[in-house]
Amino acid sequence: MIRGEEKQMMSLLKKLVTNLIIYIFCCLPIKHNKIIFFSYYGSQYGGTPKYISQYIQKNYPSDRFDVVWVFYDLSSKQYLKGVRKVRTMSLKYFYELCTAKVVITNYRTTELFKKRKNQYYIQTWHSSLRLKQIEKDAEKTLPAHYIRMAKKDSLKCDLLLAGCKYSTEIFNRAFWYNGEIFEHGTPGNDLLFESGEDNKREIYERLNIPKHKKVFLHAPTFRKGNNLDVYDVNYESLARTLASKFGGEWIILVKLHPHLASKSSEIISDRNVMDVSSFDDIQELLLIANVLLTDYSSLMFDFSITNKPCFLFVPDIKEYTSQDRGLYFELKDLPFNTSINQTNLEEEIREFDHDKYKRDIENFLNRVGSFENGKASEQLVKRIEEVCFKKTRSEVDEAV
Repeated sequence: MIRGEEKQMMSLLKKLVTNLIIYIFCCLPIKHNKIIFFSYYGSQYGGTPKYISQYIQKNYPSDRFDVVWVFYDLSSKQYLKGVRKVRTMSLKYFYELCTAKVVITNYRTTELFKKRKNQYYIQTWHSSLRLKQIEKDAEKTLPAHYIRMAKKDSLKCDLLLAGCKYSTEIFNRAFWYNGEIFEHGTPGNDLLFESGEDNKREIYERLNIPKHKKVFLHAPTFRKGNNLDVYDVNYESLARTLASKFGGEWIILVKLHPHLASKSSEIISDRNVMDVSSFDDIQELLLIANVLLTDYSSLMFDFSITNKPCFLFVPDIKEYTSQDRGLYFELKDLPFNTSINQTNLEEEIREFDHDKYKRDIENFLNRVGSFENGKASEQLVKRIEEVCFKKTRSEVDEAV
């Protein structure tokens, strides 16, 4: 038998064994208070799932919910206390997934999540709003295998979270989903409504940032061909411009998309620049950032909650919109200053008008119908209580 046939046979055998394991565990009772969490395929403790989990830990007795987190690498999450942890694709993982009452993710699930009749699947997606077109709206640019997976995932979904009315419209049109949309904001953004001085201090210490430094966060998204030229920024010159405009000493943090993290050494070469691509929680980086630079990432909309300056650097706007993704907004209709080269970017920083920016942000959030108010986690966990304990909303409110 040739090698290709052996691999095919092994793959088929593995699939059969996995499906048998899932079938056996699906015969076991569902534990009514068990919630299983995934963030970015099990690679992170971050995103909206983290903030739902943290809200439960902070506000409920330890025996109220059985919280389980799924990770590829358990050794890197030893610091995480108060929750049970399982390794992706282990025997225990399948047991926990098949017997959980509530499943919470921020990405599309595969056929290995065979949702049971009495399970409840919450798809948190990511961010309160997005600039790049998604799902059905971007169907022509997405891989066929992803489209198939996404359609099947939407059929499993019981609840989808929206950060604003505009997002609800996108989901209704483009998510292959006709179920309930929970219009109470994004749990991951609750952090950005807090003053957060203690949180900021702790994050500074974890990243070893001198406490007197101001933070400039560069967080671009990825491109189809992983072209690195579009990330070419002269950070040293940028730091001088920031100091001239806003005062103080600046450190620059670069958070690359996970698809690009392995190439960070090819992009980051300036001194006084820190690569934070492996940092799990982008919301914490948004919290400590004084200024954000991004391109087509939905982070801009999360960051707008803070009223802190955000700039868009889009040197490839024509190529991106013609070859990568269409956009939901014209850039000129956004409240963020847009630049296509370094000179233009530094000029926009020097001429930044904070009062006008805040007015533009307020008008934009009103226009898209923002639901963000810092209470999203609270509202969602109340719903989870209803699901797990078959309570009405009034009974949950009385208990709280």
